[in-house]
Amino acid sequence: MKDYSIVISGAAGQGVKTVEEMLVGILKMSGYHIFATKEYESRVRGGTNSTELRISSHRVAAYVQRIDILIPLSKAVFNHLNSRISKETVIFADPSNINSELIKNKNNTHEIPFNNIASEFGSKIYSNVVATGVIVGIFNANPIIAEKYLKERFQKKGEKIITQNILAFNKGFDLGTQMLKDKVIEINLEKNSEVENEILFNGNQAVALGAIAGGCNFISAYPMSPSTGVLQFLAANSNEFEIVVDQAEDEIAAINKTVAAWYAGARAIASTSGGGFALMTEGVSLAGIMESPLVIHIAQRPGPATGLPTRTAQEDLNLALYAGHGEFQRIIFAPGSIQQAFYLTQKAFNLADKFQVPVFVLTDQDFVDAYYNIPSLDISHLQIDKNIVETQDNYQRYKFTESGISPRGVPGFGTGLIRADSDEHDENGHITEDMEYIRPKMMEKRLFKRFDLIQAVAELPTIEGNLDNSVAFLCWGSNYHVVKEAIEKLNDQNISLVHFHQLYPLPAETTKLLQKPKKIVILENNATGQFANILKLHADISIPKEQQFLRYTGKPYSVEEITHIIKKEAN
Repeated sequence: MKDYSIVISGAAGQGVKTVEEMLVGILKMSGYHIFATKEYESRVRGGTNSTELRISSHRVAAYVQRIDILIPLSKAVFNHLNSRISKETVIFADPSNINSELIKNKNNTHEIPFNNIASEFGSKIYSNVVATGVIVGIFNANPIIAEKYLKERFQKKGEKIITQNILAFNKGFDLGTQMLKDKVIEINLEKNSEVENEILFNGNQAVALGAIAGGCNFISAYPMSPSTGVLQFLAANSNEFEIVVDQAEDEIAAINKTVAAWYAGARAIASTSGGGFALMTEGVSLAGIMESPLVIHIAQRPGPATGLPTRTAQEDLNLALYAGHGEFQRIIFAPGSIQQAFYLTQKAFNLADKFQVPVFVLTDQDFVDAYYNIPSLDISHLQIDKNIVETQDNYQRYKFTESGISPRGVPGFGTGLIRADSDEHDENGHITEDMEYIRPKMMEKRLFKRFDLIQAVAELPTIEGNLDNSVAFLCWGSNYHVVKEAIEKLNDQNISLVHFHQLYPLPAETTKLLQKPKKIVILENNATGQFANILKLHADISIPKEQQFLRYTGKPYSVEEITHIIKKEAN
């Protein structure tokens, strides 16, 4: 086996997240490739949450349905994960957490008195640390890394707590090591010392780091799952990177402060989720007529309204595309990998500044909460492009130019007067109702001329395989890795992958590219085929309904599910 899927599951408050954080760090530093993703209910205590870790000798970055090793921290886990537990699933559990009626192979179930062991060191609360030690022992990982982690994590709670956690971990580690020796379970994975020095972060952190690389020095946001990680990361690093952090009173204030920050010369981002962005749309329209740069991160989740606030979806593409009354230009990115999230967010700031339009970065819960190791990011070619001009006395903020881009000044830089207006205006920024000349010319430069300029630099989709006469599986955003892995497993030369990470404007070559395959199958996490509709409207590419696989349950696709779809559709 090249990789193992480990699932730790229990109620909110039982330390599932703690186990996840410990294991990904320890196992990565021990030389294993790692991928982690989680699913959780919208509650602080109770319910059933789970986290999946894929530990591998090669790169992995997608969710799988199968469970190779399960550690249940409550009996309810068996009902919650019943469809994923198989006869091959190895279970390590405290006797009190075993539901014998739902166990599919008792020979693979091993009782470990996690609670009693934890109580020996002061409290049952340490049972999750004991479980962590067992996994680290089974995978022959480095226990010294774990001790360092525990010291750092609990340093504010005093030496006694640190010592008890280390003792609990070491007991679990000894048990895991012994089980490996006794061949209770066999692990056959190669370690790679190069992995130890690779970086490990999630989608929200990648967006935040991309913003920093783009020169971001202001964020305004109202906390909203699953986007809050961007606000938290930028706040935690605000001193080092000189970022003004504003936790706004609501999303309306957040978007207006972001527009105001760009007006003043800052490079700003607003981060939210669908329900929060719904409140921001008037501010987006304001940016449209002001010709203001704007960067907005939307971490999607299932709606309408509060919907499923901790689950995943790709339901806000239409919202981003049509947000704001009136007609004005915009750019929409949807990264499919952590690297893309970094580079596209960095690029979003430069494009917003250059074209003076809103730029969206669409992610989703599945993307922002998952993380995996990658080589160091190459930042040698990155630069911060600023297009602010020093104004003169005769400065015209909305001057008609051949390119359609008016010179952008900011207050205090030069002698010119900087005007901004939410009403239609002339070149000087004065309100006008001239419908014969000024209004159509302003519309042309805000909408049509900018479209041509933006489309000329649009990002081409990622294509893997030969498109000619193939069956092409098309996806966007977070579905990249899961479709890619499924295609690689099948190793069929007649199957290709097309992943769009720029959703609007589509590159001019889109129609020509998508005429090459003999068949196109699209996968989306929404009910109406939002991107399929964009392809039809803007690229004249029609994908039959029977070739659209649309998921709207709130669950991400698994590698096994995509593999099944590909096998069926490629025949």
